[in-house]
Amino acid sequence: MIKHIRIVSPSGVMDPQLIDQAAERLHSWGFEVSEGIHTRDVHGRFAGTDEARLADLTDAISDSSIDLILCSRGGYGMQRIIDRVPAITKPILGFSDITALHQLAGLNHQPSLHGVMCKHIATLPEDGEVLKALRAALGGEVLNYSLPSHPLNRLGEVSGPIIGGNLSVLYGLQGTSYDLLSLKDIKPILFIEDIGERHYHIDRMMHNLRMSGVLQQIGGLIVGQFTDCDDDPLMPARTVQQTIYEAVAAYNYPVVFDFPCGHVERNLPIWLHHPATLSVTHDQTRLTISSPL
Repeated sequence: MIKHIRIVSPSGVMDPQLIDQAAERLHSWGFEVSEGIHTRDVHGRFAGTDEARLADLTDAISDSSIDLILCSRGGYGMQRIIDRVPAITKPILGFSDITALHQLAGLNHQPSLHGVMCKHIATLPEDGEVLKALRAALGGEVLNYSLPSHPLNRLGEVSGPIIGGNLSVLYGLQGTSYDLLSLKDIKPILFIEDIGERHYHIDRMMHNLRMSGVLQQIGGLIVGQFTDCDDDPLMPARTVQQTIYEAVAAYNYPVVFDFPCGHVERNLPIWLHHPATLSVTHDQTRLTISSPL
């Protein structure tokens, strides 16, 4: 059961007002909330020096009174310190640059929560879909999502842990101890999303996953939101979604497109590194994720 949430800023600088507002809302949900010493630091684009951000993370991981670590925002910064972060032994909540921490959690078979951070916890409607789903996840409820079909979906059903997150961050971890091939789960379901990447950059990253064997290893693919990633009519596959579809054309596992998760306000939480079932039919997509709490 989650009682105590620690807010840290392991990547980019965060607006202190949004930290306060997010903490206030979490308090109203019944959680005890604390924050790291350096959560509000400013060091260029980073929320403190590498050493300061690492210290806050290390303290939050080692403190047995803390049940979940909420990253205040993404941005950039985890790549600079990920190889010095100790083994993660409790859930991490965040997305984008926090994908690196999710990968580290997976190495220790620790479930982690891909979901909204301080800005959206502070500003989204209390009774809206995203915060209701987040409260359900934090409260230990099973997550059940049902979505309309997409023309590029590939039908099928698969059960296994979900891995992944931001495609650019995952690409930056390839060839390291934290890459996707380091997670030895049998046939995991890969989730990807991104923001602000050129179409051909996405093509390059998908073919990296193909050539490195990642796309052969997985048992299913969830394609989230690719925000501000413009289609390029000069590419062989004219849309970003078609480019991703093309990269997995040789495999026969289920694929779902346009899942509401990523750099958008409708960013539904999903547990990573924990049992899930993905079912894709002609009529709908269903994703069910059990709770690790």
